[in-house]
Amino acid sequence: MKAILEIVKRHKSGQLVGITSICSANPFVIEASLRHSLIKNGDVLIEATSNQVNQDGGYTGMRPENFISFVYNIADKIDFPKSRILFGGDHLGPNCWQNLTAEEAMAKSEILIEQYVKAGFRKIHLDCSMACQGDPEILSDELVARRAAQLCKIAENTWEKSGGEAPVYIIGTEVPVPGGAKEELNALEVTSSSAALKTIEMHKKAFIDTGLENVWSRVVGVVVQPGVEFDHHKVIDYEADKASALSASLNSIETLVFEAHSTDYQTEGNLKQLVKDHFAILKVGPGLTFALREVLWAMDEIESQWQNIQNKSNLRQTVMQVMHNNPKYWKSYYSSEPNQQRLDMQYSLSDRIRYYWPDETIRAALKKLEHSWNSNPPSLTLLSQFLPLQYQAIRNGQIKNNFNEIILNNIGSVLDQYYNACHQNESTQ
Repeated sequence: MKAILEIVKRHKSGQLVGITSICSANPFVIEASLRHSLIKNGDVLIEATSNQVNQDGGYTGMRPENFISFVYNIADKIDFPKSRILFGGDHLGPNCWQNLTAEEAMAKSEILIEQYVKAGFRKIHLDCSMACQGDPEILSDELVARRAAQLCKIAENTWEKSGGEAPVYIIGTEVPVPGGAKEELNALEVTSSSAALKTIEMHKKAFIDTGLENVWSRVVGVVVQPGVEFDHHKVIDYEADKASALSASLNSIETLVFEAHSTDYQTEGNLKQLVKDHFAILKVGPGLTFALREVLWAMDEIESQWQNIQNKSNLRQTVMQVMHNNPKYWKSYYSSEPNQQRLDMQYSLSDRIRYYWPDETIRAALKKLEHSWNSNPPSLTLLSQFLPLQYQAIRNGQIKNNFNEIILNNIGSVLDQYYNACHQNESTQ
């Protein structure tokens, strides 16, 4: 993946550049990301996670090739060049099959990796940090690295058969596991420089032992914990002084940057500092669907003021009812106390509503709201009350009073912060 290799090269030469990784399968988020990249005239990196997209369909019902087709269909709708879409696979390894023996889980992981690479994913996060049945609770660095090299071998063999650009690889992992924190967080332990260097050392040795020495130059990132995370109600902000030793540990390694997960809700200043400190790959997911939920809830409030009872979509009520009827994606995360549960279901930073937008009942309510909005747009006075940022954008001629444009604008405001962090050299010229 030449585009990512070039970003890493520029970053290691001293430029304050990085790349945002969009971790979402939501069509509004994907479209907003593509439109944002059209305006900025750059590439866009879109990632799928192993529990989201896999050979069994994941929770989205999509296999790797389906996910790429899904993104390409959105790209075709807005005339976005497909050559500028970079696809990544996140936490590819035994994540979904920890209830199986290691041998069984790794066999499933090999199929997973093969399908991702064959479909066209070229940024591959090799994550074998999860313990399977019969494993010790905490795996050794050596074992994690050996399993990662085993999967890398599959990826390389698949790429050689499939053609296209050579894959780049990410190693390492972070806490908590994919899906988000269930517990309240008060502080985080930053990965030590010695632990990061040992992860790199063990993976490099495993690659060499597996006959992948020539591939090591395409290992571009290592996932560590820089001290950023969020729980349901608060954000753990990045503190550069606590990560200074970790940041400096990559100074002598020419080909590697850090990949920071769970950067959602960090301030733009924090994101810029992360890039300065070599966290040049910034992943964001729930923060984007949180922005989607924010704007839709505001639209629901506007609807209650503007439409008569017969025409209402009742979007918020519909979403809450669907979530109550199918608590699979939030029950084990949120409080059982009724009032707190009601608040968490709607406003938690983990934004587990994101799992429910594909529901057919909710999609029908969205379509009804869209039709009502576009056929009879609400007055600007209502937008000023409930969507002041979009009101200003409409008044300034940046967007129209249109359902999709308003939604995409709110998601785009989050993407702007990431763009500014990842293009500091450009923004200061």
